[in-house]
Amino acid sequence: MAAKKVLIVTGDAVEALEVYYPYFRCLEEGYEADIAAPHKKKLNTVIHDFEDWETYTEKRGYMIDANLEFAEVNVEDYDGLIIPGGRAPEHIRMNEHLPSIVAHFFETDKPIAVMCHGSLVLTPIADVVKGRKLTAYQACKPEVESIGAEYVDEMDYVDDNLVSGHAWPDLPAIMKEFVRQVNDIR
Repeated sequence: MAAKKVLIVTGDAVEALEVYYPYFRCLEEGYEADIAAPHKKKLNTVIHDFEDWETYTEKRGYMIDANLEFAEVNVEDYDGLIIPGGRAPEHIRMNEHLPSIVAHFFETDKPIAVMCHGSLVLTPIADVVKGRKLTAYQACKPEVESIGAEYVDEMDYVDDNLVSGHAWPDLPAIMKEFVRQVNDIR
């Protein structure tokens, strides 16, 4: 049996933990994992932390390779999709190829994990996401509601194939459910 294959979509300023944790978790599970971005390159990650500010702080993180461009993605090759947060979603959602990539996973009921600000990637596909329930970083609540989705005020939430989380501390619960769903695919 062929290994499961997971696509991670991101770009510069991705939250370091939200890309590295899922990537290594997928490899640990025996999945093939591709990191796709607007361009094949070494991506800059950022570290968001909750210190004594009223919002998170940001510091430079590790670099990670994007081995695939969005334009090269063949969605049929993948069993699941991961959308990390950070500031990357603000700009990658504008890429002409990304909306159809993300919409495919909703339309085919393949597992999708969305973390934190990753919910911003859903704004160009409002018609596909309308009526779904998800959580996200609380500052993303207006965007979630503006696309006709219901914002759930919980740390992690599962709505069928859509697994969502508030922020990087929720990664264990998010990835446990995502891996369960990917493993259940026949």
